[in-house]
Amino acid sequence: MIEVKELTKRFGATVAVDRLSFKVERGEIMGFLGPNGAGKTTTMRMLTGFFPPSSGQATIGTYDVVDQANKTRALVGYMPENVPLYQDMRIKEYLHFVAGVKALDRARAGSEVSRVLGAVGLETRADQLIKQLSKGYRQRVGLAQALLGDPPVLILDEPTIGLDPGQIVEIRSLIKGFAGSKTVVLSSHILPEVAATCSRVVIINQGRLVTEGPPELLRAGAGGDHLRLSVQGPEEELTQLLSKVPGVNSVACQEQAPQNGTCCYFSLETGGGPEVAAEVAKAVVEAGYGLLELTPVSASLEEVFMQLTTSEQAAGEEAA
Repeated sequence: MIEVKELTKRFGATVAVDRLSFKVERGEIMGFLGPNGAGKTTTMRMLTGFFPPSSGQATIGTYDVVDQANKTRALVGYMPENVPLYQDMRIKEYLHFVAGVKALDRARAGSEVSRVLGAVGLETRADQLIKQLSKGYRQRVGLAQALLGDPPVLILDEPTIGLDPGQIVEIRSLIKGFAGSKTVVLSSHILPEVAATCSRVVIINQGRLVTEGPPELLRAGAGGDHLRLSVQGPEEELTQLLSKVPGVNSVACQEQAPQNGTCCYFSLETGGGPEVAAEVAKAVVEAGYGLLELTPVSASLEEVFMQLTTSEQAAGEEAA
């Protein structure tokens, strides 16, 4: 549905987006991640026709975002991070105005405004002035205007910023409900939200692609798997025992506590897949120690993000 090929954007001598390429399949919810200044918003603005690329190509459906800009804009609902709202308009009035900008006829505009008000939970506030709204409710208005016209593609830049935890859950559920029916590009700094909402993640840094893939595969590939282990026995002997288990790359004792004798808590970095956990359990039990806990631990998306963007930053500085 969306294809980006060698997309580049320069502002004078500054390269904001550098030969970026990725695809978003029809009905997919893709998380678009990167540190501040990575080029996420610039990329989104090029996809929505706000900026022309300096070079490269982007298509939405079968249409080029530059050569067929009017057709691509008709396919996209865009919610920028800071939604430009008319403060002295009432919510319903503003949404009717946006419906007119999107060229919806009067009959459809009325039904669409009612639909999106219900979708984002603003029915009871439809006649309230926008300037009287909290940040969270203004975000809802921004999402509502993106949904007007039922576009097949949604590009959402920080859609839950400023929302309280309950509102975040509601909006997250709404976005997840688009899976299969709409193609969504979601940028967010709340990484657990991305992991819970998106089926695939694209991470960029300094305008370049760092990695992409399903969140669970990115976490699994972040420096190997880890095991959390709690064992009754002496630290030194257990460390030696665990270090000899095939597939265990490193052993670190996190804590000791008296619990029916000495209880040691270990963190193990492994590289041999789930069978290593079975070998660890077997080694501990056969040596006569008490195994109290053995838990696989995946890297969080935050850890993956930090690891990848930090290494990319270091590589760029070294090259410079």
